Amino acid sequence: MASSTIEKQPIATSKSVERKESKSKPEVIIIQPVHGWSALRLGELWQYRDLLYFLVWRDLKGRYRQTAFGPLWIVAQPLFSMVLYTIIFGMIAKLPSDGRPYAIFSYSGLLPWSFLNDCLGSGLNSLLGGSALFSKVYFPRLLIPLSRLISQLIDFFISFFFLIVLMVIYNVQPTWGIVFLPVLLLLMAILGVGIGLWFSGFIVRFRDFGNIMGYFMRAWMYASPVVYASSVVPPQWQTLYHLNPMTPVIEAFRWGTLGSPAPPLWSIGLAFLIAIPIFVGGLYKFKRDERNIVDVI
Repeated sequence: MASSTIEKQPIATSKSVERKESKSKPEVIIIQPVHGWSALRLGELWQYRDLLYFLVWRDLKGRYRQTAFGPLWIVAQPLFSMVLYTIIFGMIAKLPSDGRPYAIFSYSGLLPWSFLNDCLGSGLNSLLGGSALFSKVYFPRLLIPLSRLISQLIDFFISFFFLIVLMVIYNVQPTWGIVFLPVLLLLMAILGVGIGLWFSGFIVRFRDFGNIMGYFMRAWMYASPVVYASSVVPPQWQTLYHLNPMTPVIEAFRWGTLGSPAPPLWSIGLAFLIAIPIFVGGLYKFKRDERNIVDVI
């Protein structure tokens, strides 16, 4: 009698049937309003980190494409301003410079100020500059100001290297306060980007608002110890003068690099108390403006 083999067929259980049915069903995406910190969706920034890298690289390449001097333009503006201010304020007006050569004194003030100005521009022009991408594909809109902030940070360190060269030329020794440089950079970044994010929606609706911000930044620069020492301010005005958050930042920067007098500790804490609410409020204002930005543009 011929033997026959019986193939065992797997028995479909209820679990396997449910698994097959679940695979065939399309993915359901639930869109619902979010509140609080979750409305910012900061976790998406990490998920799109590869895009952040390409945005930074695109910004750096596009800025110096088809230029004769390339990245040398990073130090050209503060260097030209240093020479101009040295002639006007150092040689003609003879403003005090904390006992340091006025050239390096002015450059050490222009460097943090230029970084703040660039950070503010990164937030201010983020919606207007990224409008072409916003209308084509979705990605976290905060990647635009963040990528520009990173590229501005690279520019800062290139300019800071030139400051080190000046310190060697003028034989100026830094102090131990230079270790607080990352803290100062963080303070300037959140302050500048925060202000820019607050008004990023205005510049989309009213393009001439950028001119108003330019006048504001110029007045703010002369209200800060960029081209002069804080010692020229009368003693009765010193407390009011240090309410300006950039006053202790520039003083602390000069303290760490040139050995100038250190700012009052309370003024640094007050600068953070001013910058943090501005930055947090700017984030929410930016998220609110980005919802309808494509319709406005």
